[in-house]
Amino acid sequence: MQMWELGVRESVRQTLADYTAATDRFDLGALAACFGAEGVLEFTGGHEPLIGPEAIEAGLGAAMGGPRDAGRPAPTFVRHHLASVRFVSVAADRVETSSYFAVHTDIGLDHWGRYRDVLAPVGERWLFTSRRISVDAFARDSLMAQ
Repeated sequence: MQMWELGVRESVRQTLADYTAATDRFDLGALAACFGAEGVLEFTGGHEPLIGPEAIEAGLGAAMGGPRDAGRPAPTFVRHHLASVRFVSVAADRVETSSYFAVHTDIGLDHWGRYRDVLAPVGERWLFTSRRISVDAFARDSLMAQ
């Protein structure tokens, strides 16, 4: 492995960590800033993809502010745990990764799944050109199930 590749991998890891930290702080602006101008955030399960940081921030804000099921409180904290980050391909202009996540809320383990990501350099940072989120399952008493 060459030195440029080590730098790329660390920059990508930083973006993954920035996204996770922003999500846990409910900071949608910082989360959206992890995406390039035409970056796509896609959830499996029939949801329309969100394209571009402004649409990502607005779309997630609307989803979080929408009505909740009766008897299901909003979480007071969220902690994402990212694991098994795998670099599928690394080039000077494009990186593909896959990883697993587990999300803890007030109830404990709330839901879990997989990320499939493509990132590209934008200035000094590596930003998502696409992030596909697949939730494998929700806990029976999940605070975040839609």
